[in-house]
Amino acid sequence: MVTRRALLAAMAGVVAAGPARGATGPRIAAIDWAMAESAMALGHPPLAVAELKGLRRVAASLPAETTIDLGLRGAPNLEALSLSAPDLILSSSYYSFIQPQLERIAPVLSQALYVPGEDPLPKLVALLPVLAQALGDPGAAAPVLAEAEASFDGLAGRLAGQERPFLLLEVGDARHVRIFGGDSLFGGTLHRLGRANAWTDGTQFAFHAPVPMERLADFPEAALVIAGEVPVQARRSLERGALWNRLAPVVRGDVLQLPEINAFGGLPSALRFARELVLAAEGRG
Repeated sequence: MVTRRALLAAMAGVVAAGPARGATGPRIAAIDWAMAESAMALGHPPLAVAELKGLRRVAASLPAETTIDLGLRGAPNLEALSLSAPDLILSSSYYSFIQPQLERIAPVLSQALYVPGEDPLPKLVALLPVLAQALGDPGAAAPVLAEAEASFDGLAGRLAGQERPFLLLEVGDARHVRIFGGDSLFGGTLHRLGRANAWTDGTQFAFHAPVPMERLADFPEAALVIAGEVPVQARRSLERGALWNRLAPVVRGDVLQLPEINAFGGLPSALRFARELVLAAEGRG
């Protein structure tokens, strides 16, 4: 049985073995995943991240094996956070309710990245020079942004022949989906690629859920883009279901399946979504 004392001692060993302060910039801990991805893109990976296992499953680039898991994003392990001895904690407006606790440990850089009704992509782009400055590496942002813009432009060109709007969704079960709006990472990226989002209604939290499967019949001209794996039971039901198999996009073969992608990530996840969307669209064609 691993005791709490042994666990903390092991974590202390990981911290001690990490890079010394000043060797590669400040020691960073990240509560917010978009902030963590942005720091990694700048070449300053956090030494500690909240919900590390989940981030490894969906992130555009994987955190190092030595990264410390801080527990839940909304309720991080403050003892583990303190023990990681960060010089800077990266957070966002989602976690403003715990910011006073975080500030007792280290300075906090917090940004409002996902705001209802607003495209998050420009905010994620604007974050990089701010974050680079805070990390003492102001020159790190420009090449990352230049490469991202070139990638987006190239991917947009490859989608130029795709005239149908896209309906971006995630299947919850055989009867419900959640649909991503223009204020989501996926919707904002789609806009950057010059393509239309078929969902023009409002959202609740960058997406609208639960949406009855029947609503998909309202978008006969759209191509369906399924983000993430469909649960096994739902997939079996859809394969046999009359409703799903009568949907115009399904009949036409206008259904694109993407891998699981961080829907609340940073610019790297936006680029990953764009690449996967283009690859899926080209594969269908």
